[in-house]
Amino acid sequence: MSLESLKRWAKRIKCDVVAVYYAARDRRTPMLARVLALAVAAYALSPVDLIPDFIPIIGYLDDLVIVPLGLLLVIRMIPAVVLQESRDKAALILAQPRSYVAATVVLCIWLLCIALLVSLW
Repeated sequence: MSLESLKRWAKRIKCDVVAVYYAARDRRTPMLARVLALAVAAYALSPVDLIPDFIPIIGYLDDLVIVPLGLLLVIRMIPAVVLQESRDKAALILAQPRSYVAATVVLCIWLLCIALLVSLW
């Protein structure tokens, strides 16, 4: 696999994680698929892993295996119409520009809140 194909694959996985999240919120999606979709999206977006990333090779292997397999399973359970609508919505969301200024402001607010809590403790 070339570097470009890996980048395309990673981008497709990222888009599918967001699409699966949206599909899980759609009432037309079967309940089992909704539960599994939320679990896969939560695992993919969570900083907590089954195997910590600092363990050489195996730490990243769980992300490279669990997330794509979970996505594959969930995508097969979601109705095609719902999946396409969710992928379209995910593509729109991921195409929007990111505001690093807003992220910095939110981070500063959180840090101030934590500092206030620590000082009161």
